[in-house]
Amino acid sequence: MNGYVLAGGRSTRMGTDKALLLYAGKPLIAHAVDLLKSAGVEPHIVGTRSDLAMFAPVIADLHPGCGPLGGIEAALASNSSESNVFLPVDLPLLPVEFVQYLIERARITGACATIPTLAGRPEPLCAVYRRNLLAGVRVAIESGIYKVMEGITDADLPSEIDIFSVEAVASTRDDWPHELPLHRWFQNLNTPADIALISC
Repeated sequence: MNGYVLAGGRSTRMGTDKALLLYAGKPLIAHAVDLLKSAGVEPHIVGTRSDLAMFAPVIADLHPGCGPLGGIEAALASNSSESNVFLPVDLPLLPVEFVQYLIERARITGACATIPTLAGRPEPLCAVYRRNLLAGVRVAIESGIYKVMEGITDADLPSEIDIFSVEAVASTRDDWPHELPLHRWFQNLNTPADIALISC
């Protein structure tokens, strides 16, 4: 399994390059790359960002401007690994124990997509996608569909999608950290106010 950090966004709401924004003394991209390494997968960075190559190999988008779904397409097309775990660049509070669980769950189920939900809301940028989704994702992009959940669920799926509740699983896990509430794990950093919130 390979790991990919989705880092192709324009950071317009943040007002500065999000990937290189410092949190706890190091750039967000370094947090994400280190998280994948700690989870036992080889990290890569997806996005037309040659300036990030010092952190991990960079995979350029095949269809620039198509958002995260375009990044997922580029990653799935770039290697022969059957399963691939994805993280957004801006989840520095996500614990490695969760990423390890996500990977193991995907291996056990063999689902073409393994997507967590929190409070009933899917988190499709923090998920595992199998390479056999590539054709369907490509068709979605060529049809003008750029939203990840729409692009995945509208594809001609080769196998089931596994959508699971983080809350339900957390209630059964003694090995997950409980210092932070679950919603903080998935606190995206889109604005300076978001940075201030997780720094509290």
